[in-house]
Amino acid sequence: MTQAVIFDLDGTLTDTEKVWEAVRRDLAAQDGVEWPDSASRAMTGMSTREWSTYMSTVVGIGASPEDAARRTIDGLRERYDRDLPVLPGAREAVRRLAAHWPLGVASSSPRDLIEHALRALGVRELIAVVRSTEEGTARGKPAPDAFLWVADELGAEPARTVVVEDSGSGIIAGVNAGMRVVAVSRPFLRPPDDILARASVVLHDLDELTVELVRYLGAPSGVSGVHG
Repeated sequence: MTQAVIFDLDGTLTDTEKVWEAVRRDLAAQDGVEWPDSASRAMTGMSTREWSTYMSTVVGIGASPEDAARRTIDGLRERYDRDLPVLPGAREAVRRLAAHWPLGVASSSPRDLIEHALRALGVRELIAVVRSTEEGTARGKPAPDAFLWVADELGAEPARTVVVEDSGSGIIAGVNAGMRVVAVSRPFLRPPDDILARASVVLHDLDELTVELVRYLGAPSGVSGVHG
């Protein structure tokens, strides 16, 4: 049976992947460098240390990785304060599942941005455990570290934990953790079909994330490669 559910944040509950790209493109323009088309996908799932190093050394933004991180996070916080884009059905999905299982969030966002977003969503009190990949020695996704840490804190076995993700690196991280993965497919930075096929189920939106589905995924038989 299912013991816990872990949500990703950006692109899963909030439509902030586009905000991250807009902020980074603005910084590139400010520094007079070209933003590579491949950069956003390359950094998906990276921890703060990893993506800030990429921005500084590969793209050429900022005087150092620390400078790139600070400017990016400041820009994101400013935009979040103006208008946090919430994905349809996000609040309802969290509340629906919280009535049945302990919930966690494992995200590559900095901790203060995760907390800010969850409060703005109005679901912070429903999330028992939060983990940013920048905390401790955890590696960014596709490494399974953050998911495994959250599951352990929730007292859940990996095989009885359901992960809800949108990105390719997040899907692989959940699979690497030995967890059931629900992929919510988005047009922006949509994972390749071969990665989506590794999820236990692929949904079009969070309204399809039902209690019945999550309960079924935690059953011994589970499901694999099912597209909603």
